[in-house]
Amino acid sequence: MKMEDEESLLVKKIRNGTVIDHIPAGLSFLVLKVLGITRDERGKVAVLMNAESRKIGKKDIVKVENRELSPQEVQKIAIIAPNATLNIIKDFKVERKIKLYLPNKVTGVLRCTNPYCITNKSEEPIVSSLELVSSEPIVLRCTYCGTKQDYKQILRSLEEPLS
Repeated sequence: MKMEDEESLLVKKIRNGTVIDHIPAGLSFLVLKVLGITRDERGKVAVLMNAESRKIGKKDIVKVENRELSPQEVQKIAIIAPNATLNIIKDFKVERKIKLYLPNKVTGVLRCTNPYCITNKSEEPIVSSLELVSSEPIVLRCTYCGTKQDYKQILRSLEEPLS
């Protein structure tokens, strides 16, 4: 029996929607948060935590019924889980598989951690922009002020809404 078959026994298949697979273990709740999914969600949402993974040891999986992600949401997921896979489901079948990767540039998604950066000034109409410095470990640098952010800072930044 394949691993996918074993997991489908734990979490029922969805007719239409999105499955986010290969999320590092423990980060599924951050994925739900950046997608704006709360207990008031109308559609079905399934979260499988600490599933066995040959690729990454332990992983989380999030299934969201009747929802396709926006490009900005996909970018946020790629930052949280750069090796995740999005499966777009139509009529219980995978219509499209999208392998995520860490983008070279992240615009309008993360806040610069430098409080004096021009992107953090409410009177300035400048959108934040960070460039990939390193993917192992993950480090991004603000295009405007040069401040670097490590993975922990990036995850904290994703938890805070941009104003």
